[in-house]
Amino acid sequence: MKALTKMTRAVKPAEVEKKWHIIDAEDLVVGRVAVIIANILRGKHKPSYTPHVDCGDHVIVVNAGKVKFTGNKTKNKKYYKHTGYPGGIKETTPERILEGRFPERVLEKAVERMIPRGPLGRDQMRALHLFNDTEHPYDGQKPAVIDVASFNRKNKVGA
Repeated sequence: MKALTKMTRAVKPAEVEKKWHIIDAEDLVVGRVAVIIANILRGKHKPSYTPHVDCGDHVIVVNAGKVKFTGNKTKNKKYYKHTGYPGGIKETTPERILEGRFPERVLEKAVERMIPRGPLGRDQMRALHLFNDTEHPYDGQKPAVIDVASFNRKNKVGA
């Protein structure tokens, strides 16, 4: 019988088993669902979590453009970006993005800012699959459904 050790075992990239999860983001609060998605992408929900290894799972988010903000954040919150030229700072609001061509980018940017920067974070972000409607091409992966709204009553707007 193996003796118990006081050292935590680090998982190797070859030992990681990636699963698939699906989340319906309709009427969910952006920040709350982004935290849950980021933790799954990083692998923090697993007992074998290792910070320097991509041990997270794949996450499919349907209805990503139908997320909600609480309060007046849709109008008052500002997103900034810089063009790289002097005086080139641009600002926009979540309301403009949600009404625009790519409304899923609100949720994508929220998750991206919760993932570490660098090569590991880019690998983890590749496991995020966002869709504006309920159709997605990953039915063959048999994703497990995660009901985020049932975790906490504050996760859903109007509940």
